[in-house]
Amino acid sequence: MGLIIQGVLGAFHLIFSGNPDIIEISLRSVKVSGIATLIAFVFGLPIGLVIGLYDFKGKHIVRGLFNGLLGIPTVVLGLILYLILVPLGPFGSLKLIYTEMGISLGQAILVLPIVISLVAGSVSLIRSEIRELAITLGAGELEASIAVIREAIGGVILSIVAAFNRAVAELGVALMIGGNIFVKGSALNTRVLTTSIQMYTARGEIDLAIALGVILLFIVFGVSMISNVIQSRLT
Repeated sequence: MGLIIQGVLGAFHLIFSGNPDIIEISLRSVKVSGIATLIAFVFGLPIGLVIGLYDFKGKHIVRGLFNGLLGIPTVVLGLILYLILVPLGPFGSLKLIYTEMGISLGQAILVLPIVISLVAGSVSLIRSEIRELAITLGAGELEASIAVIREAIGGVILSIVAAFNRAVAELGVALMIGGNIFVKGSALNTRVLTTSIQMYTARGEIDLAIALGVILLFIVFGVSMISNVIQSRLT
């Protein structure tokens, strides 16, 4: 019990004293996961809209595939990406292994099914009611689709938040693709919150691990609270 109390007290001291390592790791995590979320959103939004708005052959299979990918183990995805991105792998020439961009790419692939599934689900729930109402009022197909998208904005925001929180909190991809590298004063650093928590815990530096854990929780809950405020103002 004394170890826990000592660790918590040390953690808050590190946070409020503005420890430079903690700040650097936290900012890198937000940056890497933010880029990953943006990539996933750019590719996932149109796919989710198509699945949600239109009926086509094999739709249920496609949707089921993306729903199934929601639970893919991060270490398995990390292993697959590692084998692809290492110098001798098929995409080794991209030199993404052990880089921030490599982590972002891996996290983007991880959270892409989240964006697609949540957007498609939100659009499907209101599609029939809003679309039929819009057409009844004289709107064309395009205008009706836009009306559905407008009403589903809450689900779109939720998909962004869920994707970011999943990305920033995952460990497998960040560890296997990033390597948890630290070179002081260099751009080669790939330590993020989750990999650092794992490392400091293994070293027995509990105060640092707790400090980073508190910051990670603050980021996750903070992003969720902001999204709730935005959703309440849009609806």
